[in-house]
Amino acid sequence: MKVFKFGGASVNSADAIRNMAEIVRQNLHEPLVVVVSAMGKTTNLLEKLIPGIPASDDERQSLLKQTKKYHYDIATSLMDSDDPTFRKLENLFAQLDKATSQPATNYNYDYDQTVSFGELISTTLISGFLNSIGINSQWIDIRQVIRTNENYREGIVDFETTRWQAQKIINSTFNNLNLKLIITQGFIAGTGSGTTTTLGREGSDYSASILSYCLDADYMTIWKDVPGFLNADPKFFPNTIKINQIPYNEAIELAYYGASVIHPKTVKPIQNKGIRLHIKSFINPSAEGSTIGPYDGIEPLTPLYIFKNNQVLISIQPKDFSFIAEENLQNIFAVLAKLNIRVNLMQNSALSFSLCIDYNEILLHQLREALENDFRLVYNTGLQLITIRYYNQQIIDQIVAGRRILLQQRSRTTTQLLVEA
Repeated sequence: MKVFKFGGASVNSADAIRNMAEIVRQNLHEPLVVVVSAMGKTTNLLEKLIPGIPASDDERQSLLKQTKKYHYDIATSLMDSDDPTFRKLENLFAQLDKATSQPATNYNYDYDQTVSFGELISTTLISGFLNSIGINSQWIDIRQVIRTNENYREGIVDFETTRWQAQKIINSTFNNLNLKLIITQGFIAGTGSGTTTTLGREGSDYSASILSYCLDADYMTIWKDVPGFLNADPKFFPNTIKINQIPYNEAIELAYYGASVIHPKTVKPIQNKGIRLHIKSFINPSAEGSTIGPYDGIEPLTPLYIFKNNQVLISIQPKDFSFIAEENLQNIFAVLAKLNIRVNLMQNSALSFSLCIDYNEILLHQLREALENDFRLVYNTGLQLITIRYYNQQIIDQIVAGRRILLQQRSRTTTQLLVEA
């Protein structure tokens, strides 16, 4: 059995979906589970529909109309108008309309109930198209397979239950329906009480990794718009270098620092089973790509660059000017955990604690409200976090290019610099 993951860029148009279909067709020699993300930038658009965010119902309806038109334009380019897929899409958009018209409750909960429609819509459309061209597939609701707790926006996976559900639902589907292709969603999951959760932004890679682990896949492949694991984002570097092989631990480190090619939680489950992860180009699917596996080091050895934009630096000081002691830190981290805010970089001194997070206006406001009684907060927005692995001073000077460094940390192999964008 194999597990493939196709991200938003690989299914962002009718032509892209036709290309994906051809890749799938050529790999149906054995059972294949295909995990699909929301199409294009749909998740970004759905984030604007979370209850409490649209300024008015007119704005909400305009965003819904935009989302629906995007998907229907693709669907009508791929299938006849009488295909049953259109009725399924209509039902999903009716559910989305209902979900986004509800009063705002808890942001993290509302987030998951809204943005999850991106993957439900994309997989419904794609499965319908594949069946219409003779590639027999079965659509499966991954919320019935991947089980998490109720930590909305970053559900923690119950691997024991998930493994049992995967064996029960996915394996039996292959056996009972006598087919070789299952289409399912990335990024989303379900709780024991039946509510929808998500696995963290860009979490479709993690979904594929969970299924690879639970199904004992022979290998897993992520299909990207780049030729493999590059040493830098080509949006920032015109001359990137493809890394041919990456050890599991190295990949975990790079993903943790923000390497966009894989989600931070992706590698550990497949490492535990010794499953190799291939990163290949959907533009040139016959090319070799990169492989994450049980290697001794990266090949070739070269500096690696990771950039995270739209960062916020928050400095926290006790109002009574006491020291930042363990009790203070405990209270701060309890609030961060409650709001599900991921810290990208942190540093403390005797009198203050500084942390770098992704900018989110709502969560930043909630963080300030939760801490302002006991602490004084000051923050800078519009920053860039740069991580360089296998650095030297000349490389740092070239990358920083004279910009003011607000925070810097170094180890023997890695430096992180928070600079003005």
